[in-house]
Order: sequence, then structure tokens, then C-alpha cells
Amino acid sequence: MNDLLRRALTDARLTESDVATHLNVDPKTVRRWLDGRAPYPRHRKRVAELLKLEEIDLWPELAPPMPAPEAPSTQIIATYPHRWAVPRAVWHRLFEGAQHEIGVLAYAGLFLAEDSGIMRTLTTKARDGVPVRILLGDPESTRVSERGADEGVGESMAAKIRNALVLYQPLRAIEGVEIRLHDTVLYNSIYRADDDLLINPHAYGIAASHAPVLHMRRAGDGDMASTYLESFERVWSSVTATPSP
Repeated sequence: MNDLLRRALTDARLTESDVATHLNVDPKTVRRWLDGRAPYPRHRKRVAELLKLEEIDLWPELAPPMPAPEAPSTQIIATYPHRWAVPRAVWHRLFEGAQHEIGVLAYAGLFLAEDSGIMRTLTTKARDGVPVRILLGDPESTRVSERGADEGVGESMAAKIRNALVLYQPLRAIEGVEIRLHDTVLYNSIYRADDDLLINPHAYGIAASHAPVLHMRRAGDGDMASTYLESFERVWSSVTATPSP
């Protein structure tokens, strides 16, 4: 099943029939694409143009392997002015590409837990043997209260975390998934899949969804990405509290 294509059609408010009409193909053909069959190149190009996306956003398996960066300037893959501006396809491609480890460090990360496609990917990856580690803020902690006050949302911050924990509950039954609660000051939210990271810097008084996002890739020890990976590990090793069932 091509969840990326299905979600892109939903976001664009297009039906299978709409796409079939635009490309002059049978609706059954579009349904086969949604079921996972790759279209012919000419059709891929037209579907991507219709949805205003790149072909690899819909069929990431087409992307050629990216060489390791040779200089610090190439460690930044992409930048986005706001977290909400990061296309869903980018989030899906990040986690679907994980082969060794997935990590999430945030206060709530509710937007991930609410995305059924991402939840399905995390479930699949965990069952395939990819460890999934999730660090969320302790809703009872002073840090979460302070962050809620800083953003002007008060108790809503803790409520978002509790909602996320409920949505993450099915994952906890899967071997290889571990969720911990932290009480640290987060200067960044970190979303990791192997050596690829989406970094969401926090800004005082600004909700994380409105703060920028940097997509970076680890090139070697001591580089930019390694700094954030070390930060993730420091928080992970500093807490052992797990949410109650």
C-alpha cells in the first residue's frame, strides 16, 4: 500500500476518479497505484505535478542513494520555516527509511501520534527489529508546566502529552518499543531515523509547530548531527521513568 500517495491525495482533496480523469487512465489503474504498484514513469511525473510534489515524495524507493557529505556545509539537507511546513511525505520518508534505529525526543509530539500512517510505520519497523525509542515530557513535571506557560497555553501542554501517551499505547505492546518520560529543558525536539535527523529548535514564547526545522544527516563523529545525537542520548540515559499503562 502506498500511504504517501494516499495521504497526498487526501491533502489535495482529490479522489481516485479525479486523478484518473486528469491522467486519462482507468480508475482501477489509480487504485493499483494506491495498493502499491509503481506507475509508468510518464504517469509518475504527471501525478507528482498534479499534487505539486516531487516523485520521490510519493515513491521514495526511486531516490538514488545519497553520498555522505564531504564538508560541513553539506550536512544540512533541507530547512523549513515552520514545523507545520514540513510536508507529511518528508516525515513518512524519514521513518520509513530507518534500518537501525528510530528516536523521538519532544515534549508532546502529538502530531506524530495523530498520524495513522506514521504510527503504522513505527509499528512495522519495530516488528521488523528496528528499535523505537520515544522520549516525552512528564506531564506532571515542572519543566512541562514552564513550557506551557512560556507558550501561553498553560495546562494544555500537559494535556497534549497525555493525549499522545494514549495514542502511543498500542506501540508499548510491541517488543523493541520503549517510551520514557523526561523532566529536562528541551532546546530542540529531535526526530531521528538512523543518521538522518529532523531538528525542531525551540524559541521562547513560540509553539514548536511554528518554529523552524532543519533536516541534517550525520557524516562522521563530531559533526553537527552528532551533537544532537549526543543530546538525545544524554536525555535518554538520564531518565528511566515510563508512563503508567
